[in-house]
Amino acid sequence: MEDRAQKIEAKKNNRIAIEVIPGHYATNHSHVNYYVDMTAIKTSMKMAKDAAHDLGMDFANTYVDTIICLEGTEILGAFLADTLSQSGINQGKDISLVTPELNAVNQMIFRDNTQKKIWGKKVLLLISSASTGKSINRAIDCLQYYSGELVAVGAIFSAIEQVNGIEVKSLFTDKDLPHYDNYLANECPMCKNGIKVDALINSFGYSKL
Repeated sequence: MEDRAQKIEAKKNNRIAIEVIPGHYATNHSHVNYYVDMTAIKTSMKMAKDAAHDLGMDFANTYVDTIICLEGTEILGAFLADTLSQSGINQGKDISLVTPELNAVNQMIFRDNTQKKIWGKKVLLLISSASTGKSINRAIDCLQYYSGELVAVGAIFSAIEQVNGIEVKSLFTDKDLPHYDNYLANECPMCKNGIKVDALINSFGYSKL
């Protein structure tokens, strides 16, 4: 698998990059023909800082109280909060960062000590990858329980342009990948053609089969 990896640089800043590996992959929601590796952006201080600066430009005119960090985006989220607090409509404002807990049925929940960061707040949702929008919709359902208002969605990679009328701003899109495809598991043409699944993938990485 790894010998098929291709590096893709962000159009606005070549210091920001992801790697993609073509193949046949199964996620919790779908089958895709690329594994998008965002490890560097989620773990490298320098790249995360550059990425947060570029992503922050898209939210300069969006008032934000809290950033919810999903799928290992906490480092990126911290730099994004710093970027927003120094410029635009959020200038000089402190911004909270929280990560929800997942319960036994995969619902997002916030404990009593962090609910005050959501209740009545304007929330930016930060996610590593948005391929179908299901994770974002799950977060929207969660915010309704805690009376938070979703005002923006940011992603490292997104194959969708909007969810529930809210535009998804991302560093990379499916247009950056040659012939990116996303299928429901029971409609996957690779499966129908007998092509073996290379790996199971999620926000933590991949497990080869």
